[in-house]
Formats: sequence, structure tokens, C-alpha cells
Amino acid sequence: MACRGGCCCGSSSPINEDNARFLLLALFIVLYLLCGAAVFSALEQPKEREAKERWAQRFEHFSQKYNLSKKDLRNFLRNYEEANVAGIRVDTIRPRWDFTGAFYFVGTVVSTIGFGMTTPATIGGKIFLMFYGLLGCAATILFFNLFLERVITVIAFVLKSFHERRRNKAVLPQNGRRVSEGAEAGGVGKREELAGWKPSVYCVMFILGAAAILVSCCASLMYSAAEGWGYLDSLYFCFVAFSTIGFGDMVSSQRISYEGHATAAYRVGNFFFILTGVCCIYSLFNVISIVIKQVLNWLLRRLEAPCRRCFPRRGPHPHRHPRRNVVAPGHLRARRDPSIETDAINESETDPGRRMSGEMISMRDFLAANKVNLAIMQKQLSEMAVGHPRPSGSCSHQNGFSGGVGALGIMNNRLAETSVDR
Repeated sequence: MACRGGCCCGSSSPINEDNARFLLLALFIVLYLLCGAAVFSALEQPKEREAKERWAQRFEHFSQKYNLSKKDLRNFLRNYEEANVAGIRVDTIRPRWDFTGAFYFVGTVVSTIGFGMTTPATIGGKIFLMFYGLLGCAATILFFNLFLERVITVIAFVLKSFHERRRNKAVLPQNGRRVSEGAEAGGVGKREELAGWKPSVYCVMFILGAAAILVSCCASLMYSAAEGWGYLDSLYFCFVAFSTIGFGDMVSSQRISYEGHATAAYRVGNFFFILTGVCCIYSLFNVISIVIKQVLNWLLRRLEAPCRRCFPRRGPHPHRHPRRNVVAPGHLRARRDPSIETDAINESETDPGRRMSGEMISMRDFLAANKVNLAIMQKQLSEMAVGHPRPSGSCSHQNGFSGGVGALGIMNNRLAETSVDR
């Protein structure tokens, strides 16, 4: 069991809290996969068996009816599978590699959806896809991160406005009476307090979840009417597409034309809903990750309780380091002042056997130096992503997002649970 300071009961080697959180998350994912596999196996395996038995009966009946050898029939079916990979279907569908079809394909590539209904068959196409996807996927992830930053900024602005109105009602004069000086001073204090107010991650998660559900429901109405799918199947397609899972069993906008001469309008609506849905689901996933991290920190605190009996708090433990990378509700978060540049240095320079001159650098010193450089680089990248770098002399409270890169760095200090100012 991981201790807060990074020790284990009955173990002489320290365990960093970040590593303990990582191992706990890995264990949770493995258990989650096992549970998911058990559920899907119980739900889908009987259907698979029925489909295999039905296909065997149809195959046998067809070969006997038309007096065909099973070997020749299997060879014909293999040829059809090859044609299917190239985009050939029994029903007439839109061309795969005209300009509009190719545009749909590159959209699924850079968004990482990858439905799989269209794949390059030439050597040149496969090689070009490797380089094209490398730059396109990176640019699209950056776009999603910037979208997340602006969504959280707008949500925070709106919620703060409502919060200010609700707080201001408490200091307004009642029945025409003038507010006392004490009340005025209290109002000024409340306004100063609002300057550092930030929305809760749970409120942001609720708003993003409602937006994702609204977009999915509206898109499902369009897909049900245009594609002829059931509404539940349309919702299933929306989640698979918006979450960029992209199984490819159901793909929208694949017919040559649609009824009512609204083909162009439907294709534009399909593009709009997929773009909006992917952005909303991506933002929702990143906010949910904060909640998951809070649960992991709560579990670590519960696991630390038995270790506190082993090491009573009479003084600093030789293997105990300050807590880092903590994300927790405001009344449970720990605060610390050391900056990110000094974390790895303190861990390495406390070694009494370390000597910096006259001998070859050890592997421990090499890893510690790399850790310092990586931490500084992550801090700079995070500050550039947020858009307002902090002064070099200011203190940095590690709360699980300071020094992060990508979506975690963008959400740093923008929500109540990731803020160090509360």
C-alpha cells in the first residue's frame, strides 16, 4: 500500500506518489477491461454463434441448390472480400476516391475516427498516409485542445456572472434603506473574493455532458431520417463517431444521393455534427479525467491510513517527500511551495554519496538531471499553452496539472479543483 510520502509498509524502498497513482490507474484499467470483456462476451457471444450456424446452413443450401463445389464457392467469397476492402459493395454507394469521397476519408484520418470503410490500396497512398496523418492528427489534437480552452473560458465567464449576481443580491439595499458601512465593506470583500473564483469541475462536466447529449440527440434525428436507421442505432453511431472509436459498422453519408434532393445539405449537416460532437466529447473526456484523478487521490489517502500507524508524525521520515501532483477538492488539497525546478534536484542532491567532480557521472545523477530538464520543459510548454507564463521567481503549487502538457496543462488553474489559489 502506497504511503503519502512514497513509502510502503514492510518495504525499504520509497515509492513516489506519482508512480503509485500511475500503478493504481493501470490496475483500474486492467480490471475495467476484464469486466468489460466479461459483459460483452455474455451479451454478444450467443448472437455470434447463431450467426455462424445460420451462415453454415445458407452456405450448404446454396452449394447444393446450384450444384457448386464448396471450394469454388469459398474462393468466390474470398474474391468478394478483397473487393469489399477496395470499397465495392452489393448496393450502389458513392465513389470512394473522387474529391468528395477523398475529403471524407482525410477527415476521418486527421480526426482519428478511422471508420475503415475506405483505406488506401496503393503503395504510394499508404506511404503518403503515414506522413499526412502524422501532421494532420497533431494539428487536429491542437485544435481540440484550443477548443477545450475556449469552452472552459466561456463556461467559467458565464458561471462567474451568475455567481456575481447571486452574491450581489446579498448587499443590495432593502426597502429603500441605505446599506451600512459594515455591509459596504463586506460587499467590497466579496467582490475581491470573486476575483479568484473558479467554477467547479462537476459543474463544467454537467454542462459539457448536457451539450454532448443535445448534439447527439439532434444528430440522431437527422441520421434516422436520412439513413433509415433506428433512433437507438443512430445514438450508437453518434457515440462511436464522436468519441473517435470509429468501428465502421455504420457509416453516414455513403449513398450517392438522398431523397428530397437534400444531398448537399445532409453532407454539410453531417460534417457539422461530427465536428461539433467530437469537440464536445473530447472536452468531456478530459474533464472526466479530473474526476477520475480525484478518485485515485482519495484511494491513495485511504491506503495511506495504515502506514501512518507505522510512521507516526513525530518528525520528517527519511524516505518521505512532500506530496506532488495532487488533485482534490478544495478542503482536502495540500499546498506546497517548492517550485517544479527544485523537485528533482532535492531528490538527487540529498544522496550523501553524490560527488560532482573528479569521477564519472552515475546513472542516478544522469536520470536526475534529465528529470529536471523534462520538468522545466513541461512547465514552459504548459505556460505557453495557457497563454500567460508565470514569473520565474513565483512559487508553484503542484496540484496535478502544473507542468502538464496538452489538455491537462490547459485546464491547469482554470477549475476550482485544479486551482492553487483557493
